[in-house]
Amino acid sequence: MDELEQLPIPLLVWYRENARVLPWRTHPTPYRVWVSEIMLQQTRVAAVLDYYRRFLESAPTVADLAALPEDALMKLWQGLGYYSRARNLQKAARQIMEQFGGVFPNTYEDIRSLAGVGDYTAGAIASIAFGIPVPAVDGNVLRVAARITGDSGDITSPAMKKKVTAALQAVIPAGEPGNFNQAMMELGATVCLPNGAPQCDKCPAASFCRALVEDRIGELPVKAPKKARRMEERRVYLIFSDDGVALRRRPGKGLLAGLWEYPNELAGEETIPDALGLSPADLELVGTGRHIFTHIEWRMTAYTARTEGLALPEGWVWADREALAREYAVPNAFQAFSEYVKGKLGYFS
Repeated sequence: MDELEQLPIPLLVWYRENARVLPWRTHPTPYRVWVSEIMLQQTRVAAVLDYYRRFLESAPTVADLAALPEDALMKLWQGLGYYSRARNLQKAARQIMEQFGGVFPNTYEDIRSLAGVGDYTAGAIASIAFGIPVPAVDGNVLRVAARITGDSGDITSPAMKKKVTAALQAVIPAGEPGNFNQAMMELGATVCLPNGAPQCDKCPAASFCRALVEDRIGELPVKAPKKARRMEERRVYLIFSDDGVALRRRPGKGLLAGLWEYPNELAGEETIPDALGLSPADLELVGTGRHIFTHIEWRMTAYTARTEGLALPEGWVWADREALAREYAVPNAFQAFSEYVKGKLGYFS
């Protein structure tokens, strides 16, 4: 990976001229960098900006995050997905309070010990917030490195990640590790793109990028195919009364753990209507929707009913429009039905 030795100077010059202005960059405290990095995992920058602002308004410090009620935390995270990230964020905040006296740890090893913090996130925080010369290797960085060096190794493999990390460790500038790592991320996010044609005419590595020089842009990076997702056909029940719409809390472990949802179940295994005393004639077809998780795809058919005097099962609640807007975090998996629910509750927003 000799090409990477030529990268630091042109990359840093390019970054100074082209870096996007982002709130966690303009004031890179350890806490702010950490929150941003967790939010940005598997999520685009544009989608994170408003969440980041609201999150810091509600939890401006580690202590505030550690003390935040779980439902409030989930409501702040609603729509970002991968909710285990939020739970680990709070778990790590409590670690910091208990194990580090409320002070954000300042070594790579201690940062890496926090819940939900892997090699990449620890490298990002250590380099950006503390100036420690360690790489931060994520998918963007692996793609950039594979193209610049012409490496056809599988970028999803631990061996390739280890190889790239070692190569970057050898060239990361000791005086600007944070800028170097952010420049690598920025290059991958804005120029050396994952989908569609990379903008090689704007790349600071164009003169020595082997993928470009050897006309192998379309071949690199090499990535092992993902396993096929499991398909689930589900029935969703939108049950209304004068008290609002029926929600139930999901189990504390597993997919969408602990979040509130419109009651649903696998098609062909229906038990909810009987449990609520609803007959097929009580249910009206609303529409369909789908949601793709990492390993599962839900294909949903929604039915609605109006009922009064219904005693909900344990773990269920009636949510009026105020509670639905401010209190209960319903995941984006049910977004296909959100406008219908808002209309039935008498508001749109």
